[in-house]
Amino acid sequence: MALLLVVLVLALLLGGLGFAVHVLWWIALVVLVLWLLGFLFRAGEGRRWYRW
Repeated sequence: MALLLVVLVLALLLGGLGFAVHVLWWIALVVLVLWLLGFLFRAGEGRRWYRW
């Protein structure tokens, strides 16, 4: 019985972790697209758009 509970808890943890990683990949993709758009729109103005 304890082994069944351990397997169930591991399955829930790994399933939740997989979902969280999937969501983080989508967030990273959106941030990358926004960064590239900002880079393209600001590059045409001829001044630096970053502070470093």
